[in-house]
Amino acid sequence: MNSNGKSMQGFTFVDPERVEQIFSQYPDKKSATLPLLHLAQSQHGYISNSVINTIADLVDCHPAIVMDCVSFYTMLYTKPQGRHIIQVCQTLSCSLNGADSLVDHVMDKYEIKPGETTADDRFTLMKVECLGSCGTAPVVQINKEYHEGLSTQNFDKLLESFE
Repeated sequence: MNSNGKSMQGFTFVDPERVEQIFSQYPDKKSATLPLLHLAQSQHGYISNSVINTIADLVDCHPAIVMDCVSFYTMLYTKPQGRHIIQVCQTLSCSLNGADSLVDHVMDKYEIKPGETTADDRFTLMKVECLGSCGTAPVVQINKEYHEGLSTQNFDKLLESFE
């Protein structure tokens, strides 16, 4: 991307000033990779090949290096996600307290498997590692909000509250 915000690879950041602000915080361009990926995902919804190529151009590296970063972090998505991302904790305390039944409930109710999105793009189901709230297990994060100590019935009511 050049200074006027024009993309070289088919993806353009909505806020080129924010891109410059990110670069100003890092003495090495490559260090800006992760913040640029977060910015692109917040704008585009996921990290497409054109996003990877654009960021690689911006930080002067091969697209494979950017893809290494994308594939390492579970919060970066390489395909479109539902409007509501359901993340169910799978670590020991959550599993022992019913997380598996919550996953099974979503799978049965919405006919999706972990990693899939409903046909209406309403929900994406994900099994994730520790959400850091073991004392209130099982824990589910929907979008950016935690929901703790859920029974299947409470979880069902919660899911119905999302459009």
